[in-house]
Amino acid sequence: MKKSQLILIVVGVCTIVGLYALPKVVVDNEAGTTSVEDSSAPETSASDVAGMHENELSSENRSEADQLRATLASAKDPSEISAAGKSLAAIYQKEGMFDSAAYILEEVVVLNPTNLELIEEAGKAYYEAYSFALDKAKVENLAEKTRTYLNQVLEKDPSRLDLKTKVAMTYVSSANPMQGIAMMREILEADPQNEDGLFNMGVLSMQSGQYKRAAERFEELVKYHPDNLQGQFYLAVSYFESKEKNKAKAQFEEVKKMTQDSVILESVQTYLDKL
Repeated sequence: MKKSQLILIVVGVCTIVGLYALPKVVVDNEAGTTSVEDSSAPETSASDVAGMHENELSSENRSEADQLRATLASAKDPSEISAAGKSLAAIYQKEGMFDSAAYILEEVVVLNPTNLELIEEAGKAYYEAYSFALDKAKVENLAEKTRTYLNQVLEKDPSRLDLKTKVAMTYVSSANPMQGIAMMREILEADPQNEDGLFNMGVLSMQSGQYKRAAERFEELVKYHPDNLQGQFYLAVSYFESKEKNKAKAQFEEVKKMTQDSVILESVQTYLDKL
């Protein structure tokens, strides 16, 4: 598991987008209706998106990155350009500079506009950057970039539910969050065992304070995907927030059996000490 994923498990926020940055959406209620409350998130100044690829790299990777940039500037062969771009993006991803990685891949797509594999990689990279963004303007920009590229792939292959879940989640933090919720429901109708769909609907239920409904979603998730550590952890948190202490304790103990990561174990123990 990536270090970034471990961090997000520990702090108890969504791997896709911060729970508290999302609008308060009622995802599932007993009446089967939905409602949306106005987001109270404050406006923040826009980031310099055009310059986000200029992040400083560590000295360990700077030399290799410079060589790859030189290759990108001089290469004429599309395959050479693609290889250099993907390698450079991987360096930025390794250092947690996800928006920079996405920018690099977008530049490569401009040089290879018909390469659907590159288009998908750019969309996924922008989605990863979106997942970690906090500034409201930056979130909106990265969400739009994600949709721009992933929708191109979905136009060619609508069966790619893995990409559709990402597009759906970008709408949740937009001015039209119910479009995202509707898409997530369509995904689960098409594939009731869809791992990303169940996980995201569980997280959205947590975000809106529907912890019992979240627990139901995560119960389904771990039933079909028992190795999903994040789902197992959030199931325990959902039980905890629902005041189901016995279930929460048993579930946190189950999470302890699944990992040896000291940071996660410390987080689990913090919950157990509260029970």
